[in-house]
Amino acid sequence: MSGEDQQTPGTDGEPGGDGIRGSALGTAPVPLSVLDLVTVGAGSTATAAVRTAVELACTAERRGFHRYWVAEHHSMPGVASSSPAVLLAHIAAHTDRIRLGSGGVMLPNHAPLVIAEQFGTLEAMAPGRVDLGLGRAPGTDGATAAALRRTERLHEGADEFPQQLAELTRFLDDSFPDGHPYARIHAVPGPVQATAPGGVQSPHRPPLWLLGSSGFSARLAGTLGLPFAFAHHFSAANTVPALDLYRASFRPSEVLAEPYALIGVSALAAEDEREALRQVRTGALAMIRLRTGRPGLVPSPEEAAAHHFSDIEQDFVDSWLGNVVHGTPDAVRQGLDDLAKRTGADELMITANAHTGEVRRRSYDLIADAYGLPRA
Repeated sequence: MSGEDQQTPGTDGEPGGDGIRGSALGTAPVPLSVLDLVTVGAGSTATAAVRTAVELACTAERRGFHRYWVAEHHSMPGVASSSPAVLLAHIAAHTDRIRLGSGGVMLPNHAPLVIAEQFGTLEAMAPGRVDLGLGRAPGTDGATAAALRRTERLHEGADEFPQQLAELTRFLDDSFPDGHPYARIHAVPGPVQATAPGGVQSPHRPPLWLLGSSGFSARLAGTLGLPFAFAHHFSAANTVPALDLYRASFRPSEVLAEPYALIGVSALAAEDEREALRQVRTGALAMIRLRTGRPGLVPSPEEAAAHHFSDIEQDFVDSWLGNVVHGTPDAVRQGLDDLAKRTGADELMITANAHTGEVRRRSYDLIADAYGLPRA
């Protein structure tokens, strides 16, 4: 994945330092990771969802998954991940080895200096384990985005994404040139501490990833030589075109000698196919409600089974489930293998949407068993 003198995504200063070469793959074709939306099921609470997030991260670490990421969402009752940095700090205190990161932080919602400070702090808490994934969408509806950004000019934030990214990178590296208005401003924790009397340079800096569900971030990630994560789990039709664009646009950088593409994929395994289908239908109903302006908690399997789907809704369910890898552990393994082969992805990041944390945790265990991952 990387050249002899260049670093893989998430490096800790050595080629391959993020553990890709040395991770326990079992029989998996590529590293497997976890994307957790920290979902809140009907009848449960955000407190329980955060507790589940810790349990899932510990399970992922114990079973040899490579990364555990959380995603920024807002104004969605069923998703308790509005503050990725806060969640990651909590999870870092309960894990030792697994890489932790954002999939992603929505850059236009925040001042770049604030993100650099937050992730510099996370890096100090969990040295060499933190990824900073960035998106350009708001992670919510337009009205909520306006409340977050304190402006009605929402497109302006997305259009300025490359400039915001460059500013964030400068803060992370403490590299504004002399004469720049921000040259005397420093993100702390950060490199500036090494220049103070008695300071020692940290060998770690959160690596940047670009996230996307279309071609914009794919092209930008390629041009900048950054790793790229694509949201296959909700934009499956665009996956192959976006990855092709990323690879065609790629220019070697100090970070990567070759493209590195991760894709997020919805997958849920259960002991039998019928139970897996019963569980994933809850996510389909939750998505219907979200897309029709009625976001809520993740419904139970019983509620989903009792729901009368209109013809239009059923068409959506059929289309949605067509992009969710679900069934027995062997069936899920086959589906993930086929997806990795079809897309050429370098890493698969699995998100398991279900009503309860126990169902999701069990799914990750079953998938790990199917690939022969260790039981640490």
